[in-house]
Amino acid sequence: MSKLTDIQVELKAPKNQYNKFGKYSYRSCEDILEAVKPLLKKHGCSLRITDEVRDCAMGSYVEATAALESGEKELYHVSAQAGIEKAGGMALPQAFGSASSY
Repeated sequence: MSKLTDIQVELKAPKNQYNKFGKYSYRSCEDILEAVKPLLKKHGCSLRITDEVRDCAMGSYVEATAALESGEKELYHVSAQAGIEKAGGMALPQAFGSASSY
């Protein structure tokens, strides 16, 4: 198996957070990172997460990239985008943070 597969099989990050408004359980980014750190060490890997604000004709969005590395070699990377939208009484920095964590 690959290092990524081993880490995915071993990773346990339960949904210990609860959103009372939406009435659902979830896991936070911090929960996932705390669970994956010992596995990264065990398998000699590191995880690099970056995000960048970008603009397009429809507005701004955050592009987040996660890269799994072993030594100096990048094994895998993936990117995803989330639109930045002010909802309710949300201030602009909260909207950016929300899009980044999504």
